[in-house]
Amino acid sequence: MGILESAFSALPLTRRAARGVSDWIDLQWSYTTEDLKRVAPRARGRLLDVGCGSKPYAEIFRPFVAEYIGVEHEASFSLTNAGDSSSPDVLYDGRTLPFPDGSIDTVLSIQVLEHTPEPQALLTEMARVLARDGLMILSVPFCFRLHEEPHDYFRYTPHGIRTMCDAAGLEVTEMHAQGSLGSVVGHKLNAYLAFRVARIQGVAQSLGKLSHESNAGKANGVRLWTLPFVVPAMGMISLAARAADRFMPDPTETLSFLALLRKR
Repeated sequence: MGILESAFSALPLTRRAARGVSDWIDLQWSYTTEDLKRVAPRARGRLLDVGCGSKPYAEIFRPFVAEYIGVEHEASFSLTNAGDSSSPDVLYDGRTLPFPDGSIDTVLSIQVLEHTPEPQALLTEMARVLARDGLMILSVPFCFRLHEEPHDYFRYTPHGIRTMCDAAGLEVTEMHAQGSLGSVVGHKLNAYLAFRVARIQGVAQSLGKLSHESNAGKANGVRLWTLPFVVPAMGMISLAARAADRFMPDPTETLSFLALLRKR
């Protein structure tokens, strides 16, 4: 464990402050959590978080549901860093979710479909367990870096999402772009500074982020001398990206899409 990782482990307040700053700079995380907080009151009953990792969204949804169940693909989960902080409630074989037809009131799937080589099969399986009057909350990437390699297979357009949902017997009731051109450019610049220049993968994991990545990112170590330059630069880039999204929106560019689905 590096110096910064040890400091965060020893000082919970420092860890929380660092996590708060990190979450604000991380445009993908910010837009995703903002959208999820907005739609969470619509969730109800039994919620199934498919590809839950370390359950980063559990606290957003727990006030609105009777039960929060996290499920993970057993073979893939064992290779990630998520087990360091939290474990799924259920492991499955990657083919059939171990729940009866129509037994889940709310299905949550956040940035998961790109990591399965058969996304249509997974979407259809999630639709199978969804109750007739249930709600599915689905988020998929559009412009995003390679991650969780080699299990990173697809990116999605809104037209592709609708086509796949139609094949699964699902209706898209709402769809929202998560960010615009400013976010796309800003997120990519910040990812380069964080992972290629400062090498803070291990720090991010010690803060509870990048839980689906392996532990391999910790091997190179943080370039401490870069942090006084990189951290302020990332903050300014994130601020500029948010301003660009607001004042110069581009409907053809976004980090990801959030869709709300119901059975047809």
